[in-house]
Amino acid sequence: MWRGEMISSALVPALGSLICAGLNDVVFKRFSTRSRSRGIYLAGIGLVWTILQLTLSFVQGKVFDYSMPSLVFGLICGLLLAASNILLLESLTHIDVGLGSMIYRLNTVVVVILSVAFLPEALDVFKASGVLAGLAAVLLLYRRSGHAGDLYTNFRFFFGLAVVASVLRALYAVGSKFALLHGASKDTMLLITAVSWIVGGLLYALIRYLTAPSFRDRQPLDRTLLFYALFSGVLVFLIVNLLLQAVELGEASVVVPVANLSFVFALLLSVVLKWEKLTWRKGIAVVTSLLSLYLLSVSGR
Repeated sequence: MWRGEMISSALVPALGSLICAGLNDVVFKRFSTRSRSRGIYLAGIGLVWTILQLTLSFVQGKVFDYSMPSLVFGLICGLLLAASNILLLESLTHIDVGLGSMIYRLNTVVVVILSVAFLPEALDVFKASGVLAGLAAVLLLYRRSGHAGDLYTNFRFFFGLAVVASVLRALYAVGSKFALLHGASKDTMLLITAVSWIVGGLLYALIRYLTAPSFRDRQPLDRTLLFYALFSGVLVFLIVNLLLQAVELGEASVVVPVANLSFVFALLLSVVLKWEKLTWRKGIAVVTSLLSLYLLSVSGR
């Protein structure tokens, strides 16, 4: 198969992963607008994802490898990913979905920095330029105008949560690559990651329950939580598996940046739903982010 045909066939699942990721970010934002148990929500997502992943593995006849590298790295990486999504959920309680999604998807910048520092990867002009462009996009979004006093303090805190979520997501990506280089099984790690969402979500729910100052402050459960967990669980399953299919069909340097453009879809969908406004600052940040992802994708070609 010619390189152009490979890229073309890989773009279909990559775009599917993009749409599902953008839609899930919007669902995250919708869920976070009310006081509900975000830990139980995450655990529910993990349960749905685990069931679907096991079903897919059974249909495909895959055999899991329960070696020590797969189990240990799978658990560590899974908890990192669960923690990053918990922080993303918390950040979306006070910031726009377009902003939170954009910062989260710029984890590619942190991945490059960590890969150069801890993995056998070199830093070239394109990577350096991509990192600088990504940092510029974050600085554009971190603005003081429109926020004053306690309101600005809240914005700064939850903006910081989104940044930390992005860093944890990058640690997950680099940790997964490190694990695969040291003999871990991709399929086993994927399953353990899904299970880790159940563990991480339940632990977070327990922490929130025990640390609530009063009974009234404890995050309640309601019927809509089950619907959200089911919907997001299916979306997360599709996000991961469509991206893996895209990587198998094409080049990771092409399909991964494409999938990371999901923040554009999330932003546009949020604007259409009139949840936020597309300001000139956000517009410039989007363009700068696109430039960053492009520079990182062409590096090393």
